[in-house]
Amino acid sequence: MEIELIVSFMALGAVVGFLAGLLGIGGGLVMVPALTSLFIWQGIPLEQVVHLALGTSMASIVVTSISSMRAHHKKGGVLWDVVRLIAPGIVVGAFLATFLAAVLSSRVLGIFFSCFLVYASTQMFLNMKPKPTRILPGRAGLFATGSIIGGISALVSIGGGTLTVPFLSWHNIDVKKAIGTSAAIGLPISVAGTIGYLVNGLSVDSNIDYVFGFIYLPGVVLISMMSFLTASLGAHVAHLLPVPVLKKVFAVLLLGLAIKMVSSVI
Repeated sequence: MEIELIVSFMALGAVVGFLAGLLGIGGGLVMVPALTSLFIWQGIPLEQVVHLALGTSMASIVVTSISSMRAHHKKGGVLWDVVRLIAPGIVVGAFLATFLAAVLSSRVLGIFFSCFLVYASTQMFLNMKPKPTRILPGRAGLFATGSIIGGISALVSIGGGTLTVPFLSWHNIDVKKAIGTSAAIGLPISVAGTIGYLVNGLSVDSNIDYVFGFIYLPGVVLISMMSFLTASLGAHVAHLLPVPVLKKVFAVLLLGLAIKMVSSVI
């Protein structure tokens, strides 16, 4: 592997780990467009780059979410009762969504991902959220919600924070606890999604070294190594800095990544 590629994977891991801890996201919003560009740079066929980016991103989120979850747990920011009730739906939705992703073309997946980036960017920049006037639904409601969050998260390879944090905030959960709980929910999403992308990619003949299913192992190792170190730093900063201001800056970045993603796959 070229040294430039190694440095790129490590730098990407450092950034996504910090963002995971800071904003309660798994990092896929940044990883997928960045990995798509890196795989195109490697000369990987266009019809495989988005699938490979999604699978590699999802596998990398496993380690990132563990680090972020531990950091938020130490600060008392994880509502484990909510995690326990929503996790089964998360696993079902995330695993099944990978079967859909496997049959879609890179162009379709890229456009869908870019549209989601625009949604996430607008949501963050305008701080769009309903007035918190509700209480959390029961077991069945959380299972259904978890299935939707898990399914969408696996399709766009995110830890679910972009969906989970607004959902919890809408139901009168303190934003910092919502971010911490979202970080914990990211673990079952990433594990189920990783297994799904691994299984669905086994029948694809990629002819690329160190690729298992839709997962590029060297990228996962390098990204995870750095993200594990920086996720706890992000979680620490989240309790010190005005997160809404940081979200506006991140929203602008997401919009730029959406444009880059579309230009890469079309």
